Amino acid sequence: MKKKSTILYLAISTIVLFLVSSLASAEPAGKLVFFHAGSLSVPFAAMEKAFETKYPKVDVLREAAGSQKCARKISDLKKPCDLMASADYKVIGKLLIPAYADWNIRFATNQLVLCYTDMSKYADRVNAENWYDVLQKKDVVWGHSDPNLDPCGYRSLMVLQLAEMYYKKPGLYEAVIANRPQANIRPKSVELISLLQTGNMDYAWEYLSVAVQHNLRYISLPDEINLGNYKFDDLYEKAVVKVTGKEPGTFMEIKGQSCTYGVTIIKDAPNREAAIAFLEYLLDPEGGLKILKDMGQPPFIPCRVPSAEMKAMLPASLQKLVEIKN
Repeated sequence: MKKKSTILYLAISTIVLFLVSSLASAEPAGKLVFFHAGSLSVPFAAMEKAFETKYPKVDVLREAAGSQKCARKISDLKKPCDLMASADYKVIGKLLIPAYADWNIRFATNQLVLCYTDMSKYADRVNAENWYDVLQKKDVVWGHSDPNLDPCGYRSLMVLQLAEMYYKKPGLYEAVIANRPQANIRPKSVELISLLQTGNMDYAWEYLSVAVQHNLRYISLPDEINLGNYKFDDLYEKAVVKVTGKEPGTFMEIKGQSCTYGVTIIKDAPNREAAIAFLEYLLDPEGGLKILKDMGQPPFIPCRVPSAEMKAMLPASLQKLVEIKN
């Protein structure tokens, strides 16, 4: 009897040691579903390739859309998702926390620019001093993304509001908008790129990183207007845009703030292990953050969370990659 007990004990010990060893050596595998802002498509494509080279058992499945649309796929449509990255970190806070996510890491910045091509009307004359006059010309076709689906959309409207104040031209906002038909509003900002490149649109509001990545001509605007400098957040807040809210038929007002991107892991992420591994790569100054920097999008190094409480919620491996900063 004693011999049988010893054999049983050894067998169980062997199994336990095998399982512990397997878990310790296991690497991420399976499908990783990632919803993200369209403006991140180019750098995230590069990150996907690098990450899958490092973890060949993982298949990264990215879906690009407007940030609010990404969030509503999770909150309204209940689509399975592991990671969500927004062009406006506030979208995660307003639409996903606390029901669908616990925390929100700010990892990059951007600014708005007015993009055009050599085919655009007045391309040889438009500049930082007269762009708002050009956008009012009846033969000019210009557009922006949908404010209800994409942060670049409501940020485009904020830039116009701020321009009216900065240039001290009452009525500028309404005059420019009057020359933009509803048909020129597209679901996400990157959809406007093909319209520019084919000559079907003359001007479009985009992020600087998108303009750089797609070799577009663009007009840089003063920091007081471009939403790219956090030192002007008090000024940016004077621009306000109303967009659809959490529930159908409701609305919420969004105040201007410097462009800050956020990322989170969804609470019921089907592949949490792979999601954590991807964020370890994304938040690495020599990994994903370097790709962002090389593609014209300044990253936060280190990345940021607003409080010690939120930092404590992060997986242990991510805590060393962020700092506490408002």
